[in-house]
Amino acid sequence: MTAVESIPSARRLIRSLRDMGYDFAQAVADVVDNAVTAKATSVCIDLEFEGDDSWVRIADNGIGMKPEMLREAMRFGSNRDYSEDDLGKFGLGLKTASLSQCECLSVASRWNRERADIAGYSWDLDHVDRTNRWEIIPLEREQTTAAVRDPLKDHPGTVVLWRRLDRLLGYKHPYGEASRRRLLQMCREVEVHLSMVFHRFLAGEAGGRPLRIFVNGNRLAPWDPFCRGEEKTKTLQEVTFDLEHEGQTGKVVFQPFILPPQDAFSSRAAADAASGPASWNQQQGFYIYRAGRMIQSGGWSNLRAADEHTKLARVAVFFPPALDDAFKVNVAKMRVQMPAAIRDDIRAAITPVVKLAREVYDRRSRLATPGLPKPNGRGQASDANAVAAGDKPDHGRPRPEAGGQNDPSGSGRYTFNEWSTLLLAEARGTEKAVVLKVLRRVRG
Repeated sequence: MTAVESIPSARRLIRSLRDMGYDFAQAVADVVDNAVTAKATSVCIDLEFEGDDSWVRIADNGIGMKPEMLREAMRFGSNRDYSEDDLGKFGLGLKTASLSQCECLSVASRWNRERADIAGYSWDLDHVDRTNRWEIIPLEREQTTAAVRDPLKDHPGTVVLWRRLDRLLGYKHPYGEASRRRLLQMCREVEVHLSMVFHRFLAGEAGGRPLRIFVNGNRLAPWDPFCRGEEKTKTLQEVTFDLEHEGQTGKVVFQPFILPPQDAFSSRAAADAASGPASWNQQQGFYIYRAGRMIQSGGWSNLRAADEHTKLARVAVFFPPALDDAFKVNVAKMRVQMPAAIRDDIRAAITPVVKLAREVYDRRSRLATPGLPKPNGRGQASDANAVAAGDKPDHGRPRPEAGGQNDPSGSGRYTFNEWSTLLLAEARGTEKAVVLKVLRRVRG
């Protein structure tokens, strides 16, 4: 029997692919992924309001693409090999993200450092509707506008231009103050989102030189969800899980943090910034990273519910792209699931983290309430009672930071990090002798 090729209707499928679930900030982030893969050190996002002629441009200074490479990149389901640390995966992101926001996507690229040779092509939904063909339109030199040419005058790179912003501005003909205000609000939303999603790249923590991202000329600063610059942030013991899924193996790294109570931050502004885009309660939980790029910001992945008393707990989870199928990463890199094979391990690992976060929160609340005794883990009214009961510090010497407000055990014996080490080890079923050995190693 001879197989028969069945090509989907271009006009129907390309319109359907616009509904992948992107919002504006997520769509821009997907295009920035391509810039990172192209080894860009600078990405400029510009939004221009001109009514029907409004546009969004994402320009980078990466290695650029020759015409044949650009044509392949413009193909839905482009055929290319992805390296271990590439942020792309399906060959769809550039097209589906862009066309979710606009009806005309143009991409131009310069690959030669010595000569300003620019290749460019467009996906135009009106053209696809007329022809019902999967055709990209070459950008002739006289058709390339200044918006496309200017970022490529002095160096290689790639420009992505969105025009006819039917979904972005919400009007067929977007004129008036309402449309202008909407575009300004979009600028703010994309700044917040990119500062969070690419914070490791912006801070130079994801390998290579720090990435610079500009939105309408404003350089973005990284938003660190773990507030590591705050003196009173607690960094707990890192845990690594080995995961195998359908022949692919990799390490999943679990790094917990306990943030300071809001009134213990270095400033009110720092505390407000730490609350994040979704505010404190919704920002607790897992921050999941694929190849250094954040794909989930907060939430407990159905392992527990958010709670006011645990809002100071935030956990970084890192996994490599080889484990994409295990984490069920979708095309838009907006959805991820905790793999079934390590859910029980993760649940056990978060139990002490949540307990510590609750104790820090409750202790601060009690200290702020006149007349309440100083809390500890054994119910004594003060650390002096714990010592009188025989819980003296090791070797008769008080440990630095041990006891008092910094000792969640309430015994006066442990620092915060020592106590968290004990709880994490207990949660994983480690024998007591091994727990004590781990503690001695922590103490040095």
